[in-house]
Amino acid sequence: MNNTPDWAAYLAQMEQILALELDDARRAELLTQFTRIAAMSAPLMAFPLDDRLEVAGVYKA
Repeated sequence: MNNTPDWAAYLAQMEQILALELDDARRAELLTQFTRIAAMSAPLMAFPLDDRLEVAGVYKA
C-alpha cells in the first residue's frame, strides 16, 4: 500500500473546491512546498505514541 500523498491531485481538488485558478508556476511552487512540508513532518508523524496517552482537553462552553 502506498501512503505517499498525491499532492497534484490534492491541489486540483482544492482548486475546484475553493474556485481558484492557479497558473502552472504557482501550482509547481505549491507542489514543491507541500512535498517539503511532508518531508519535514514525516519524523514527527512517525513518532509512536502510547495508546494510553491522554489527548488534549476539549473546551466546552
